[in-house]
Amino acid sequence: MDKELVIKSSPTEVEIALLEGSKLVEIHRQKTNNNSTVGDIFLGSAKKLMPGLNAGFMDIGHRKDAFLHYTDLGPQIKSLIKFTNAVMKGSYNSPMLDHFELEPDNPKTGKIDQVFDKNTHVLVQVLKEPISTKGPRLSCEITLPGRYVVLTPFTDIVAVSKKIGSVDERKRLKVLVESIKPKNFGVIVRTAAEGKKVADLHNDIKELEEKWKTMFLQLKQTKTPDKILSEIDKTSSILRDILNDNFNKITVDDKDMYQSIKDYMGSIAPDKVKILQQYKGSRHIFDHYDINRQIKASFGKTSTMSSGAYIVIEHTEAMHVIDVNSGPKMQRKDQEEAAMAVNLEACEEIARQLRLRDIGGLIIIDFIDMRSADNKTSLFNKMRDFMESDRAQHTILPLSKFGLMQITRQRTRPEVNIDTTELCPACQGSGKVNPSILVIDNMVRDIDYIISSRPKSKIKLHVNQFIYAYLKNGFPSVQMKWYAKFKKWISISSNANFHLFEYKFFDEADDEIRLS
Repeated sequence: MDKELVIKSSPTEVEIALLEGSKLVEIHRQKTNNNSTVGDIFLGSAKKLMPGLNAGFMDIGHRKDAFLHYTDLGPQIKSLIKFTNAVMKGSYNSPMLDHFELEPDNPKTGKIDQVFDKNTHVLVQVLKEPISTKGPRLSCEITLPGRYVVLTPFTDIVAVSKKIGSVDERKRLKVLVESIKPKNFGVIVRTAAEGKKVADLHNDIKELEEKWKTMFLQLKQTKTPDKILSEIDKTSSILRDILNDNFNKITVDDKDMYQSIKDYMGSIAPDKVKILQQYKGSRHIFDHYDINRQIKASFGKTSTMSSGAYIVIEHTEAMHVIDVNSGPKMQRKDQEEAAMAVNLEACEEIARQLRLRDIGGLIIIDFIDMRSADNKTSLFNKMRDFMESDRAQHTILPLSKFGLMQITRQRTRPEVNIDTTELCPACQGSGKVNPSILVIDNMVRDIDYIISSRPKSKIKLHVNQFIYAYLKNGFPSVQMKWYAKFKKWISISSNANFHLFEYKFFDEADDEIRLS
């Protein structure tokens, strides 16, 4: 499937939209003065230990102390503490780890107060941004991500992404990396490394070594709390993490941003620079690529699918709940077959919504009830297939006996919430209506339903006078396009008493065609 990145830049904000097959699947927004810290490495100190939680709170200079759980210490925590203190005291003066004596691995089950004392200094990396009343979440498993590999200090383990399907290719990459990696550094080989030459991997590792040396020099001259290394900006990090052979276009509307991305792509993927282009059209770039309409259609409490079925997304403090509804237009007589069709369509939309909104934590999905065990298994497998392209770590459980599916999904940033309602012109702003951009889509869906349910009936559409003008004007007009699409002429009449988005359908006897 073709992938496309559309980037809109302004003096105050950068918006990044990821399209798969022209469909919006991710939206990222970053203020130009944004202080996002995910991936940043700090020199922190233990401020308060909580043995009951088996966790501690670290001072990294944030207004709220950061949370560090024992399970996020990692096996190499003792080596990390030893290295941090040795560099700060000046007793270890080499930036690399060739002559550093590693400590024994930390056990998976233990107590944090057996590893940390109050005011213990250690390097930490931010896993999650502050969310609501919570401070950042930290890890002591330091990682330096590159284009093809991730460098991990204080270990010699080489791991290869399981998403690389060929066993021979995984073996080849492992042998190559083991021959070029620095001593006492582990390496995780990323999916993007598939098919790459040893020179590409070697250059990537060398760049990450330089980052580590920069960290070393910063650590020698700093005091807690302080930032040791910053992650690259959002646009560059997305390009680094997801750019692959499936991308066929990257479009940006700002000249300076275009040049910046071109320079960055030239360093990480010179062969891909040709797919970068600067948008120079007169329309807003998000309107040109139909992104604004998709945003309005996708965010909000409900999301309607092409069949007319819809999902309802609710949020609580403990979990997110998604309810699948067939709507009033499910035609199939076989209830099991109809339920399966709606559930499968919902699977794809739910997988997209989780990525689009970056919903994390526990997600409960209430699918339409099905009796067939085979259908339930097929639904579970389909959900796994649709979630395969999701970069966030996630776990999916099969349907329970109550027809509920549980998903846990990692979140590293606050959930994306976009208000899609508009001030109602009919009530001078006293209420809200659904997005105006979707009214024609709703009409098309209703006409399709009427034709399928009563194919011989004539259809008359009554609308507000402004919508009437929109449907009738131009060549070809919207009315003509409908005739070409449905092979049936839709009569249109205006009614000045209708509010702007109100419309009704009537048959040849002027009886209203009710849709629900």
